[in-house]
Parts: sequence; structure tokens; C-alpha cells
Amino acid sequence: MNRAVFFVATALCAAPLALAATSAAAAEAKAPAAAKSAYKAPKTAFGQPDISGYWSNSSITPMVRPAKYGDRAVHTEDEVKALEQAVVEEVEEGNKPTDPNAPAEAPKVTGNVRPEFAAAGGDVGGYNRGWLDPGHLVMRVRGEPRTSLITTPNGQIPPRKAGAPAGPGFGRGGGGGGGAFDNPENRSLGERCIIGFGRNAGPPMFSNGFYNNNYQIVQTPDAISILVEMNHDVRTIALNGKHRTDNIRPYFGDSIGWWDGDTLVVETTHIPQRQAFMGSWENLKVTERFTRVAKDRLHYAFQVEDPTLWDKPWGGEYEMSPLNGVIYEYACHEGNYALEGILGGARHEEKLAAEAAAAAKASAKGAKGGKASD
Repeated sequence: MNRAVFFVATALCAAPLALAATSAAAAEAKAPAAAKSAYKAPKTAFGQPDISGYWSNSSITPMVRPAKYGDRAVHTEDEVKALEQAVVEEVEEGNKPTDPNAPAEAPKVTGNVRPEFAAAGGDVGGYNRGWLDPGHLVMRVRGEPRTSLITTPNGQIPPRKAGAPAGPGFGRGGGGGGGAFDNPENRSLGERCIIGFGRNAGPPMFSNGFYNNNYQIVQTPDAISILVEMNHDVRTIALNGKHRTDNIRPYFGDSIGWWDGDTLVVETTHIPQRQAFMGSWENLKVTERFTRVAKDRLHYAFQVEDPTLWDKPWGGEYEMSPLNGVIYEYACHEGNYALEGILGGARHEEKLAAEAAAAAKASAKGAKGGKASD
């Protein structure tokens, strides 16, 4: 099962907030710098550009560009209309009443329901469309409706260097999951409600494609904190500090920040293996830029670099929109209280397999003994 879908089926959460205005994107060959805008952000009482408040990065624009768009970074308006109308129809279909007495059957995938949503709703404890808030708008950056959040020429992850070592994957929820049933530590951090799945907190930061893609940014003279709704994570960025010199790797890495004009620049190193991004962690450095480009738009750009994996840095960008409300508690508990059952089920399967193997061995031994007596 897709790991993100598995998380949706196992992590109990508070009902998502009402749809927030959203978007996200990409365009240049290299990671974009701070967005250029005539807008001047208001200042805080201590003189920083004010980027504080409640924001959302939910969007229907994917991180990686669908192959059918090739090198085209911007949608046509007709494409935007069709994509956003499809979400309207998806919500209408997904919110139709469900017959509680209907016989159990495989989840249906229709033209208006994405496969991952159908799978999430079809699993035990899964959610129907009414519980999901993945975003309903194409991401616009500087007014352009983007086909991807990544800004490489083709919108794809750059190829690895020849001979680059294989590493952990996307890091959706901190490793584990899937078929890892040996002990609680093997299960994913997202399933265990330690951190959220889908890199909401990052770095780099992305919406998770399901729900709760909301943030609160709080500024002080010496630090900036980002409260992430999914999974009540908090990233704390020390301003004008220095990176740690040991090899301790906090969940979200070691982040230091500084102001470059109206742009907050955040550099993160010491990222742990369970938060690997596209196979990179040990030598990964992520540089993020937050710029208030309008009263209702916060531009976010990221650049990743790992000279052991990629020939040069690459990245992407999107724009956050204001969240119409506040962030409520994200109520989550380990494995939906089912971690004991998850591990117990695995032990039971192992017991059955061992018994079957022992029976097969005894049967083979008996057959061999019978031939000898003949």
C-alpha cells in the first residue's frame, strides 16, 4: 500500500479546517531567489519584515511535473479551469451519502476520485472525501499557474551522479512503515504521530496531498518558530546563529536564519536519515527563502544541494496563502491505538509460517522414513 495512504488510514486527526485559499509552483532552471515585488511588508515592533500569521500551502499542483507537460512550466487558463473544476466534481462525488448496509467491496476509482483517495477511504478506518482538504486551486507564483513546484527545466528531480550511493527515499513520515513490523521503532514516525507525513515541516516544506497543510509563523528578535498543523510540529530557527559542530541530528535538522533585506533566509544542515529527501540526508543542505510579496501572499523558495548525489543545486518555489482562521489541535495517537495490534498481527503471521514450515519438515521426514522401511 502507498505509505502516504497508509498514514491516512492509521492516523486519527481532528477534522481539517475549511478550505483555505491556496497555490504552489516552479519555473526557472535553478532554484529561485527571493521573489521580486513592489510590495513592502509591514515591520514588526522590533524592525523585521512581518511574515507572521497563519498560512497554508495546500494546492493541487504536484511537486514534480507530470510528463505530459514536458518543459512547460505554466498552465494555460483552460487547463487551470479544467483542473479546478475536476476538484469541484471530486468533492461532490466524494460527499455523496454512503450506504452503511452496503456489502464490503474494493474501493472504486472513478474519473472524479483520485486513486489514493479511493484507497484511503476503502481501508479499515479510512476517510471519505469529507475528511480531506488537499487544496482546490492550481498554485500560482507571481500570477503564473504552475505545472510543478520544482523549477528545474523539465520539472523533474535531477538525475543522480554516476556511482552515487543508494539511499533512503522521500522520507514521507520518517522511514519505516510498509513491511517493517519487527518493533515500534521500525514503524514510521508519521504513523507513530511523532512527526507528520509528507514533509509538511520539511525542510524543504511541502503540502502532504491529503489535509492539514497549515502553519503559524511567530517572530521574535532572536528566533522564528513555525508551528506545523501536521503533526503539531514546531520548527525553531535561530537568527544570526551558527550551525552545531557535533553530529547530533534533530528531527528537522539544524536551522539558522538571517534577514537579507525583506527576505528571511534559512539554512538547514544536520538532517537525520529518517528525514531524507530524495535519498539525501548526510550531506544535504537546504536553503529556504521566505518573502512577503503581498498582503495575502508569502513566497517560499527552496534550494537543495548534496555534492555526493547531484552535480549542482536545484529547487523550487510556491506561494503560501493566508489561512482564514486559526490552527486547532491536531489530535493524533500512535498507530490509531493499534500499534499493539499491528505488531501482534505480524507475530501471529510469523507463528503460522513457522508452524507450516515445521509441519512441512515433519511430513518430508516421515515420507523419507517410509521409503527407507520399504
